[in-house]
Amino acid sequence: MAQKTKQWGAIIVMIALFAMIAFVTNLCTPMATIIKNQGEISNVLAQIGNYGNFFAYLFMGIPAGMLIAKYGYKKTALIGLVVGIVGILIQWLSGQFNAQENLGLVFSIYLIGAFIAGLCMAILNCVVNPMLNLLGGGGNSGNQLIQIGGVFNSSAAVACYILMGALIADASKAKIADATPALMIALAIFVIAFIVILFTKIEEPEQAPVRVDLIKGAMSHRHFALGALAIFLYMGIEVGVPNAVQQMLTSEPYSIPAGTVGMIVAVYWAMMLVGRLVGATIGSMVSARAMITSVSIATLVLVIFGMYAPSDVLVNFPGVDWGKLELIWQPVPLGIFSFLLVGLCTSVMWGAIFNMAVEGLGKYTAIASGIFMTMVFGCAVMQFVQAKVADMTDYMTSFWVVVFCAAYLLFYALVGSRVSKRSE
Repeated sequence: MAQKTKQWGAIIVMIALFAMIAFVTNLCTPMATIIKNQGEISNVLAQIGNYGNFFAYLFMGIPAGMLIAKYGYKKTALIGLVVGIVGILIQWLSGQFNAQENLGLVFSIYLIGAFIAGLCMAILNCVVNPMLNLLGGGGNSGNQLIQIGGVFNSSAAVACYILMGALIADASKAKIADATPALMIALAIFVIAFIVILFTKIEEPEQAPVRVDLIKGAMSHRHFALGALAIFLYMGIEVGVPNAVQQMLTSEPYSIPAGTVGMIVAVYWAMMLVGRLVGATIGSMVSARAMITSVSIATLVLVIFGMYAPSDVLVNFPGVDWGKLELIWQPVPLGIFSFLLVGLCTSVMWGAIFNMAVEGLGKYTAIASGIFMTMVFGCAVMQFVQAKVADMTDYMTSFWVVVFCAAYLLFYALVGSRVSKRSE
């Protein structure tokens, strides 16, 4: 009975970490709203938090797997939490300087903090998914725990946007220091998680060494190589849509208060939450190929419709006047509502792409997981591309980047995911 209690303690902590991964990662988008208003800042430069956070995956994806192989899941999680605490503190430190007088210094410190926090996210991502599967006993029970973790992950993303919207209030006057309460919440949970994990006994399986020389073998499988690119581009959809909506609605001609925008963009992550619940329910009955085909087509339809929907057709969205603590209804164009529904589609993309890409990899499956985690840095690249397009044209035109990403996922589902060879 004692062992069962300890394992449930580990499960709860892992689910909490799953939530914190989303909370800390999603701080980058509302923070971009703050950064954009520190001076004459381009859309490209405003995304420095996303660049730092997601480029960290490029450096830590495979090394995180090596840490697990050498130290086990528990010690690796503790290492990740220490790294995360340092990253959060450095981001907080960046807000203690006057951006008007020391803009370069503020940006540099914040970028370093975001990068270090990203290293933590990469490590924890490598720990949380397999640990929940392990603690659940593998199979359907393990998958169920992962899906539950995904629900909390999406819930934390919703909470992040609502909280940051309340803290930012007037985006034109917001400073990085205004995000201090959110950073302190993340810091407190990381510290608590560290203490709980430190005193929680976790039975771990023996770890096979992660060998870098296996990368070539994994990439020799055409369907996996194309799947790795699919994950790279998928990140441009998952983060690109809510990020562009956030920046668009807080800018002219909309200039909607940041608190209200936070409530609106939170709907996207709420849609992901709903989608994950549905995906977990039908996952045993619908193939990954059918899922990706369906949601890729739906994404293309929703995004293209959103780009060309009449701007004078409005939909009322709930928001909060944080000064008066009153519920308000904010009219937004129908196209924005269409963009937010994309969250239903992105909710199942990662798992389904992974499922198709690792089919038949055999001994290369472990290193393939590390490669997948590395490809998360695609978010930084695609955010740069979309921001550059927005600077050169406008926010609405930048959604063609999302269309391109969704079109590739459709190609992968229909053609690229076909297994050409198998390994034992």
